[in-house]
Amino acid sequence: MKKKNNVTRRSFLKQSVTAAGAAWAGPMVLRAETLGNAAKAAANSRIGIGFIGTGLIAKGHLKSFASMKEVQAVAACDVRQSKLDSALKILKGKGATSVMATPHYEEVLDNPDVDIVCIATPDHWHAAIAIAAMKAGKDVYVEKPMTLTIEEGKAVLAAEQKYGRIVQVGSQQRSSVYFRKAAELVRNGMIGDVKEIYAQLGRMPQPPQNAPVKPVPDGLDYDLWLGPAPFHDYTDHRTLSKYGGGWRCYWDYGNRKFGDWGAHHYDIIQWALGRDDTGPVEFIPKGYEGSGYHHYRYADGTTVWRDRKPPRGQESVAEEKPKKEPSIRFIGSEGEVHASRVMFDTLPKELRRHRFTENDIQLYESKNHRQNFVDSVVSRKPPICPASVGHRTGTICQLAGIAERLGRPIKWDPNAEQIVGDSEAKAMQDRPRREGYELPTV
Repeated sequence: MKKKNNVTRRSFLKQSVTAAGAAWAGPMVLRAETLGNAAKAAANSRIGIGFIGTGLIAKGHLKSFASMKEVQAVAACDVRQSKLDSALKILKGKGATSVMATPHYEEVLDNPDVDIVCIATPDHWHAAIAIAAMKAGKDVYVEKPMTLTIEEGKAVLAAEQKYGRIVQVGSQQRSSVYFRKAAELVRNGMIGDVKEIYAQLGRMPQPPQNAPVKPVPDGLDYDLWLGPAPFHDYTDHRTLSKYGGGWRCYWDYGNRKFGDWGAHHYDIIQWALGRDDTGPVEFIPKGYEGSGYHHYRYADGTTVWRDRKPPRGQESVAEEKPKKEPSIRFIGSEGEVHASRVMFDTLPKELRRHRFTENDIQLYESKNHRQNFVDSVVSRKPPICPASVGHRTGTICQLAGIAERLGRPIKWDPNAEQIVGDSEAKAMQDRPRREGYELPTV
């Protein structure tokens, strides 16, 4: 859809009004009087936000962003009518003035009242919508992982740089005090040389075999849901929104657990090691030559293990043991740092109380990931997790997935951003896209 150059707010709303039952033929606008809004400022006095993808994690985005005094909910987009209806109820409860509802993200980007977008679709849609949004002059909050493929990541980063937009990737653990404190201790050498790191991602079930093919249910635009992904007959499980399952089981739409928890924990590891502008050099899949665990290595030999605990008898350089199982465990020559979303611990214990001075490395502090994005939109200063960070973290997840799918190690040049010495693996840095769903040019 080409952008209208002379549309005004009044004419746009007039063109958009439609009966609720016809929402799928065009955008639906709920008027202020319908929502009972009387207390909030007009939309044009605040930052207008459009929500693209409104299931699961998006519910938190809907509630949080719509509650901010600087933000006005303007539009909601989902290819499933039931999710769109649910989103409108949430926004109504937050006193939104008028909300456009549509299954077509292009209509959200054409809306002149939309200043920023929150993208919470399945992973295979992230890149195209993010790039299109930046080309339309919108700032972008995009869920992790930022993209499905390495080449998509390069394109999103190029768009951020070309159009001067603010991009915040939803790797919200960077806005957690536990993970920031852990990263600062590691970065400042407080546990000595770190050569091994253990990250717990958990398991992802395989897609069900011979899932029954069914007619596409009413209220779902299945072709739009598939978008650039290969066509498959509809099954309930393929489009299921479920943490730890559903569409996340399929390589067509994500990178399984690597793109799920890996996008969180590997991001913190990059941050703690000070390697946001680079990456590992080798990825070894589970099962290769008897390896019991997937792992990857940096050029200096630092190794990151997935779902492995330290070998028995080598759990710690100290006598103490962690009371809770951490999501990430950094093991150094002089101590350890453990962190998760609900705990932070160190060995030796006194490191927990360490206070840094102005002479130490102190990392970017954000206490609220969404608010940090909005603050950056206002200030035009980079957020805590811009596209450059999201791309490098996403690349690790994608390379790990390629190694797992091929069942053999792959070598990576983080400077050239190319897989080395394996043409089949290198071809997997990108994926074919269905005709009509090409990636927007930057």
